[in-house]
Amino acid sequence: MSRSQRGPQRGLRLHGFEPYSAANGPGTRAVVWVQGCTLGCPGCFNPETHERGGGETTVDELFERIVRLGDRVEGVTISGGEPLQQREPVLRLLARIRAETSLSAVLFTGYRWSEVTRMPEAAALCDSVDVLLAGRYESGQRIARGLRGSANKTVHLFGDRYALHDLDAVPDAEVVIHPDGRLTLTGIDPLAPPPAPAGPHRQPVDIEVGE
Repeated sequence: MSRSQRGPQRGLRLHGFEPYSAANGPGTRAVVWVQGCTLGCPGCFNPETHERGGGETTVDELFERIVRLGDRVEGVTISGGEPLQQREPVLRLLARIRAETSLSAVLFTGYRWSEVTRMPEAAALCDSVDVLLAGRYESGQRIARGLRGSANKTVHLFGDRYALHDLDAVPDAEVVIHPDGRLTLTGIDPLAPPPAPAGPHRQPVDIEVGE
């Protein structure tokens, strides 16, 4: 049975949820990792998120989980997996965050910006996020700073809530210790050393500031 025969996806396939992270965007943020990605970037930091499975949750349930955090978080970051392979529920979640809270929204996608802009939902997506980071992870261009895992990734800022220096101030990684003793390593991959720079300069950053 095709997706069109099944009807639209209602729930969100979820890999994980971290209520308090300092390494996935400016300030303290709730992080949603979706499950499922077919892009297959070699060296991806989250290979366990690639399979299509995962526990499905409704947008309403996830939104209420975020709202219960109150003013202890500055915003929500959506990562994966590939959020834009679940565009319908992701956009519904982002729309509720934008309309019903004062939280900011950051979204990571492995799609290139040129691919994002060709999606029918591109305008709605850009209206719903403050920061979008786009592009495949390229291990040969690894930089692991400013929320970019590799130098080819592009940063797109919408509105005036954040500037590039806000992203540069985000820690590259963190270790979250859960009450049950589990450890979660999150953030931009801190495990492998970056390639030696060709010269004494920073990699250029592509910035697009939206209205």
